[in-house]
Amino acid sequence: MSNKPKVYLIDVTNRDGVQTSRICLSKLQKTMINIYLNDMGVFQSEFGFPVTRHETNYLNANLELAKKGALSSIKLEGWVRATREDVKTAFKLLPQIKHLNLSISTSDQMIVHKFKGKLDHHSVIKEMTEAVKDALKLGAEAIGVNAEDASRTRMDYLVEFALAAKEAGASRIRYCDTLGCDTPFSIYERIKSLAEVVRMPIEIHGHNDLGLVIANSIAGAKAANDCGVDAYINTCVNGMGERAGNADLVSVILAMKYGSGMQGYHLDEKINLKMAWKISKYASYAFGVPIPINQPGVGSNAFAHESGIHADGALKDRRNYELYDYEELGRGEPEIIETGRKITAGEYSGIKGFRNVYEKLEVEFRDDEEATKVLELVRYANVHNQKPLVDDELKFIAKYPDIARKIFTMEP
Repeated sequence: MSNKPKVYLIDVTNRDGVQTSRICLSKLQKTMINIYLNDMGVFQSEFGFPVTRHETNYLNANLELAKKGALSSIKLEGWVRATREDVKTAFKLLPQIKHLNLSISTSDQMIVHKFKGKLDHHSVIKEMTEAVKDALKLGAEAIGVNAEDASRTRMDYLVEFALAAKEAGASRIRYCDTLGCDTPFSIYERIKSLAEVVRMPIEIHGHNDLGLVIANSIAGAKAANDCGVDAYINTCVNGMGERAGNADLVSVILAMKYGSGMQGYHLDEKINLKMAWKISKYASYAFGVPIPINQPGVGSNAFAHESGIHADGALKDRRNYELYDYEELGRGEPEIIETGRKITAGEYSGIKGFRNVYEKLEVEFRDDEEATKVLELVRYANVHNQKPLVDDELKFIAKYPDIARKIFTMEP
């Protein structure tokens, strides 16, 4: 079993998710997403844009968190264009970065109508391979190469592009269904054709424009595994992402675990589905986007039964109408809502109210100086988030005050 290829998850909430039009995450919220993804056993987080200056402090702070063990197993990977200039800038601003995904368009549509003569098919490959080699020289340990619009790229050129990436030293090729135009049938055949020739791990990055992103992601991973290579599915928490979104993290896990015909395929054993309820609720709060009631696994109706036949069957044996147990997703415990006096910590809090909040969290401070320092950071955090902090955010600030300060600091 150990020699069989596996399916790993690379979550892109903090890169593609935050590119969703009209919504955003603060740097603290992005950090909490990374912590929850780490606790969930996700292989890698595409945690941001190394060449975007307002990300610099946040990215370096999270790399420091990884050194301290707060992000103990997850790999932090930055997204840059596949250009030598971007790679050079990434390592200049983030000297400790070890994982990168380099992206460039490969379809005729984009090479002709996006690059407008700046690059042709030959120079796209040349630009990409030079960027990969530079990244390796500068200290990258693993590089994914993104073929943007792979689903509309000629197969012969996609194979040529992937082989060049492999020869240059790339670890994986990312097949991007950028417009979400693939079907489970087309993506299976295309990734199978690619993997059979290239013989390297394949990343599947899908979009949900046709409502097929989960099916496409699973079909693509199956094709890669059927050819004997590892697959890496890109996900976003709650299916956020550009336009109609990316593959929902929890849905992908459930499909791998419970989809018919998937039992012979091996999802990364580190995955801890019990984190599903917590991370989905947090992302919903942070994004300000409610979880749909019919969302697989975490929606409020995911385990709700009303019609007589269904209710009777579920009460007799949950397996009659439930494919998996809600306890597996970290659900089932009652959630207490305070309806009496409530002291909160905000941007205008004083020391007495602040101490009351942290006493309830069972967080103790060594002295008044430490408490005052954390209070000041909590005030800034509320300004930073523009909404009340959740308990885990408050605990994070108290545990890592110096890193929190870096996250809150941005210089134009």
